[in-house]
Amino acid sequence: MRVIVTCGPSYEPIDYVRRLTNFSTGELGLMLAAQMARAGHTVTCLKGIGATVHLSSPRVEVVPFSTNDDLMWKLTSHAGNVDVLFHTAALCDYRVQSIHSEKGEPMSGMGKLPTREGNLLLTLEPTTKVLPQLRGLFPTAKLVGWKYEIEGTQNDVVAKAQRQLAECHTDACVVNGAAWGEGFGFITPNSQPTLVPDKNALCEFLSGWVVKTTAAPQGTQRPTPPAPQPAS
Repeated sequence: MRVIVTCGPSYEPIDYVRRLTNFSTGELGLMLAAQMARAGHTVTCLKGIGATVHLSSPRVEVVPFSTNDDLMWKLTSHAGNVDVLFHTAALCDYRVQSIHSEKGEPMSGMGKLPTREGNLLLTLEPTTKVLPQLRGLFPTAKLVGWKYEIEGTQNDVVAKAQRQLAECHTDACVVNGAAWGEGFGFITPNSQPTLVPDKNALCEFLSGWVVKTTAAPQGTQRPTPPAPQPAS
């Protein structure tokens, strides 16, 4: 099967030398890509260039990406040509809309913002959302999203995962983070979570799940996918 794994952080530029990003290392996605390759699948790993973990597998094609829009463009180049997609990448939620000095003067157009200007006011706007567009790009693929949550209860996390499944027309969601607790949860529509203790166990579980579920029963139809939206 043809498998894509996204991993690591995206970034959004502030100026030509500074950026907004997050703490994702890319480790889980790289582990998962290697597991899928060992299972005999053809694997492409779209890896954020800011990922700090560098696990290599000779059977995995690694393609770097930078921003959310760059990842979306590279996913579009594989449209309709993927059997399974694991979207483990930790993408930026915001990008810089405008920058002003503390006096209210616009600071756009500078290659490097000078520190002598003192305090700066950054206005942020939401970035391109990738996951909601994947079903339109890959209408027959198995799609697995992620939910990493810090606050709330396990029930809150499960509710958010079920909402993601419904809104994005994905097949499964992996949950983790402080709100979830130890290990991972694997959630499919209208089901109770499957508990998975650690990263190695999760990679093995997902590899087995792909084999068990890729052949859809006769007569099964997926929901009508939303059309991909152009990058803003």
